[in-house]
Amino acid sequence: MLKIAIIPVVILMLGVCSASFAATDQHALFQPFVVYKDKGLPTSYAPSGYMPTGGCVTVNDAWTQDCQEGKSCIQVIYDTLCSAQDQGWAGVYWLYPANNWGDHKGRDLTGATKLVFWARGKKGGEVIAEFKMGGVGVNSPFPDSDTVGIGPVTLSTEWREYSIDLRGRDLSSISGGFAWIADVGSNPDSCTFFLDDIHFE
Repeated sequence: MLKIAIIPVVILMLGVCSASFAATDQHALFQPFVVYKDKGLPTSYAPSGYMPTGGCVTVNDAWTQDCQEGKSCIQVIYDTLCSAQDQGWAGVYWLYPANNWGDHKGRDLTGATKLVFWARGKKGGEVIAEFKMGGVGVNSPFPDSDTVGIGPVTLSTEWREYSIDLRGRDLSSISGGFAWIADVGSNPDSCTFFLDDIHFE
């Protein structure tokens, strides 16, 4: 009777170990995946998902002044005066492929444990309601398999590294590789900020 009782426990332990090894192997096989490093470097994600209309946002991904590293970084100008006359908020998704709001399957990023990026404000005090990944394509043929974000984030004039924990998330299909969202209420005067070195690891 003792031997019979031990067998299910051993099988359960083997199953737990196998799952643990599988998760470890997936992360070990995952290579850091770049969303943005320098203008002109190859990447699958494009800043093409302007929200709600894109009329109050300008993205310059070839900015060359005071970048965190490399030759270029991203300057974002969120025109809050324009936005106040519209819907009071704005944002941009980096989408795969470009302009994909769920009509096509996203990238498989299984094995990634975090999304890392650097950010700073022009004046300091700029408030980003949320930095996130995933969440694209709800009620579309190919919705993102998961979504997670951080925020609100108040930026300073100094570059700071941020990360979003992806452990335990379903990353099998991600069209929205990176996004930011801001609103007029938190930025009544203006909102210009910079991004650099956006990548999954």
